[in-house]
Amino acid sequence: MKYDLQKMYTRALNMREPWLKRWNDARRYTLPKSDEDLATLFDATASDAADNLAASMYSLLTPPESLWLNLVPESPESPNAEKATACLRANLNDSNFYTTIHQCYMDLVVLGTACLFMSESPIGSSSAFSFTAIPMTDIAILPNAIFHTASVSAQDVSERYPDWVPTREIRDKIKQNPDMELRLVQALVGQEFTAWLDVGGDLENNIVSRGVFETNPYLIFRWAVTSGEQYGYGPVLRALPDIKTANKVVELVLKNATIAVSGIWQADDDGVINLGNINLTPGAIIPKAVGSSGLTPLTSGANFDVSQIILKDLRERIRHTLLADRLGLLSEKEMTATEILARNADMLRILGATYGRLLHEFIRPLCDRGLQILSRRGVIEKISLNSDAELKYIAPIAQMVAENDEII
Repeated sequence: MKYDLQKMYTRALNMREPWLKRWNDARRYTLPKSDEDLATLFDATASDAADNLAASMYSLLTPPESLWLNLVPESPESPNAEKATACLRANLNDSNFYTTIHQCYMDLVVLGTACLFMSESPIGSSSAFSFTAIPMTDIAILPNAIFHTASVSAQDVSERYPDWVPTREIRDKIKQNPDMELRLVQALVGQEFTAWLDVGGDLENNIVSRGVFETNPYLIFRWAVTSGEQYGYGPVLRALPDIKTANKVVELVLKNATIAVSGIWQADDDGVINLGNINLTPGAIIPKAVGSSGLTPLTSGANFDVSQIILKDLRERIRHTLLADRLGLLSEKEMTATEILARNADMLRILGATYGRLLHEFIRPLCDRGLQILSRRGVIEKISLNSDAELKYIAPIAQMVAENDEII
């Protein structure tokens, strides 16, 4: 099938553009990285709730301390599903999966979309799998197409793609500076893989590698998706207006508190003090005419502070949207069996659609990719989830679904 990679790549970047500001705002209030972001963050309610929700997803979906997937043969003639399950679990346990997937859960909660790259480790490694959490700012997606951009040194490109023959212009630049940074674009359209350097000129002249993937190494999964969108909406994006408002309210409360502590003072205007340099800041001295009472505030009949009422309401809504008020119930008090069942039913009502989406976009592709790598290495027989075995997802959230179905 013929397609224009450059046009597809440009279209994918254009479709991602509106999301970049949303992601930046979501990260700023939950995962601040720069000193500038930290200096303007005054309320940590969203950050704490997002971390709590990501940790809960980790325990509900892929708990490292328990078995959460199993393969059941479709027929007696099917390949050994028990051995395939054991090999898949062992290689996941020996890989960096459990240290990497939490990063993806944080992206899922904060940005609404996460990307886990599942590659095959070199022969002799402790595990056949290696995982990388790819920042969503490096990923652009279209239906049936994924574009991954990264900055790599020219030397790394030469080592990773030894068959690459650079153009004369690039070759001259590399000779002058072997460590020069190049923009590498890796595209997966269907099963066809193409990597090229985004250095201008004809794309065909900048291609460094082509190939075919039997299974997709880019596991992209989303919290919730609206019709016609490629990227997902997460709890933080939904709560962002309240998060911004709460942060501003706390900032104003702190400013008011500093004025209350330091005060604003008056001094006699002796003609020396420059009125244009006076600011209403904590500890400021405001000149007044000699013998006058200065600027007198108009006092109201009551001193009613609504900021704390507004802030309490905002924080409750943020914690509610990020499920913190539900996830914390078990730790707050002892619960009866009836209360636990009611809590599970409420959680499933909220997470049901997300659970189904993650099962389809994350868990099943993860197993497909893992089984394909293991069978190609000759560790297990070739086994397909479509015809040879059925995936039985037995994580805690799946058990909650089963218990709820039994009650119904």
